[in-house]
Amino acid sequence: MSGVIVTDPPKAELKDVDALGGYGVATVSEAMGRTGLLGPGIRPVQQGVRVAGTAVTVLSWPGDNLMIHAAVEQCGAGDLLVVTTTSPCTDGLFGELFATALRQRGVRGAVLNTGIRDTQELRDMGFAAWSRAVSSQGTVKATGGSVNVPIAIDGQVIRPGDAILADDDGVVIVPRERVRETVEEAEAREAKEAATRAAFLDGQLGLDRYGLRETLRRLGVEYRTYAEYEGGRP
Repeated sequence: MSGVIVTDPPKAELKDVDALGGYGVATVSEAMGRTGLLGPGIRPVQQGVRVAGTAVTVLSWPGDNLMIHAAVEQCGAGDLLVVTTTSPCTDGLFGELFATALRQRGVRGAVLNTGIRDTQELRDMGFAAWSRAVSSQGTVKATGGSVNVPIAIDGQVIRPGDAILADDDGVVIVPRERVRETVEEAEAREAKEAATRAAFLDGQLGLDRYGLRETLRRLGVEYRTYAEYEGGRP
């Protein structure tokens, strides 16, 4: 497997990425029309952490972390490392030593479609990470791959410089050209949710606020008393 290391990909504006980090993954995905989410198999190794950064992408061979070493050199402040392999792999491609090198360069976290290890050490040092699996299985450094090229995880194409937002609920990808507008859409959605929250605290039901009684009627869902329900059974 040959490869390429792209040294100067375009990136989303960091100020917009930072603004994106003010919203949760669910809110941002909804703001983009329920798109951009990685699958539920990518899970955080910590809790209560949200990070947003610009993607530095890595395509590696299974069981081989050579290209992660190559990617570290391409990482800078505000970046977030995103790793996948050419076929499924749950080996521990990433651990505390990589996190140490990345933190020194200002990297905000890592998302891996592979295994990760040293999870306690990562939590202790406060390095945020999301992965497909946790595994102590070691790796080799023997096969070429690529850095800063488009990759795909769970059907989502991730390009270098796209915005990555990750929290306890998962990971969402925001195309670099859409970050500013997505921030605005997320802000509007959060304002709408705040109004709904206030209405619920005041006792209003979702059935009425969202006009769902008519939906139930249209679908043929009936209200019956217990006696009517029991009496109507064969």
